[in-house]
Amino acid sequence: MEELREKGTVSGAGNCPGRNQKPSEASVKSLQGTYKEHGALMIEQMRGNLNTNIDECGNSSVGTSGKSEQYLKEEMCRNVVSILNEFDNITAKVLNEMKDEVISIKGSVTSSIHKCTSLHNDLSQFHEIVQKIGDHKELCLIASIKCKHIIQQALTLLGKSGKAFNVQRKSVHNVKIPSDSYECSIEGICVLTDGQVLVADYFNKRVKLLNQQYQVVSHWDVNAQPVDICLITPSEVAVAVNDHDSKIHEVQFITVNQGKLVSGRKFQLQHECTFITHHQGDLFVTSGQELYKYSLNGKLICRLYQDRSGDYTVDKCAVSPTGDRLYIISHYPQNKLLTLARDGTLLATYSDPALRGPRGLHVTPAGQVLVCGFLSYTVLQVGWEGESKLANLATEEDGVRNPESVCYSSTTSSIIVGQGKEDTILVFRVE
Repeated sequence: MEELREKGTVSGAGNCPGRNQKPSEASVKSLQGTYKEHGALMIEQMRGNLNTNIDECGNSSVGTSGKSEQYLKEEMCRNVVSILNEFDNITAKVLNEMKDEVISIKGSVTSSIHKCTSLHNDLSQFHEIVQKIGDHKELCLIASIKCKHIIQQALTLLGKSGKAFNVQRKSVHNVKIPSDSYECSIEGICVLTDGQVLVADYFNKRVKLLNQQYQVVSHWDVNAQPVDICLITPSEVAVAVNDHDSKIHEVQFITVNQGKLVSGRKFQLQHECTFITHHQGDLFVTSGQELYKYSLNGKLICRLYQDRSGDYTVDKCAVSPTGDRLYIISHYPQNKLLTLARDGTLLATYSDPALRGPRGLHVTPAGQVLVCGFLSYTVLQVGWEGESKLANLATEEDGVRNPESVCYSSTTSSIIVGQGKEDTILVFRVE
């Protein structure tokens, strides 16, 4: 692809929200430690002050009368009372601060309990509906789609987004067909709800449909290089098509109908497009240096993020299941994964030697973040906060070569990796 020549400055929007609260258990332990340290310090101070007063009284009592001794005793008592009062006052202040902290922790726990209760009730209703539907597959599919966001919220709340995948086995599948003119370069992957897979073959300008055994069963030729593909409905996908020289920048919708690909509506873009993803009616499109949000009918809603400091600084994008986080690959020259808030505010930046030349990017329904190092031949999993690596899932030793795209299939519990100038895709079964 041609490089974008325009350069400029980095810009974002909004204010960075506060960091996540500490877990309740850690907060309570911290409070306990603070209280013990404070108590030990105050007792040591009391001991020192009392010893000083006793020494002073002992030194002063030499050669004094009984009246003077009585005065010194009273003075010592007043000093002791003063020390005790100071201890009580400081302790009361610390205890009040601890009380406020405990109230805050209790509020956080209560909020989490309410969320869990609400999600439990929603999921229970979904379970009852599915039981009543019985073996009616079409109605089950509709119900699962409508409740998908509830299931995603539950998985995120239960912390599944922080669980690292464990690779069990690998398989290799050829996606080249006789009419292909060039080597395959799979720049986009999308998994349908029934387990079929769509891939965007860049050099052959084709979208290919693979069955559950990853065999090509149908294809559709597009008028320029397909750079990415994303799911819109159970049977419809959107394909980002781009050709710099011909100035073709558009979104093409394709429907899967009985094992065939059928072209549908499309709309033009006024900028380059390098990636596309969808979340609850919003299309997120990158241009190489900007991230835009569109409606499904092609209306530009806003520009969420921009970085003109280099070429392909805003290369690819993915959205968390709950829609509160956006992940961006800054391909060149940063070699970084950026995490944004929904309004485009930069929350985190992650870099890693295994992320050299980052290309493929995907977020699973449970919020697990997958990203590929194109030049480092690596597929890795990053924490949902976008700040740390959880695991290297596949490397050159596993057959990874210039990974361009990655996608997770819930149907087969597999990670599918598309590669540049390779006629095969890699499928890693995980748990």
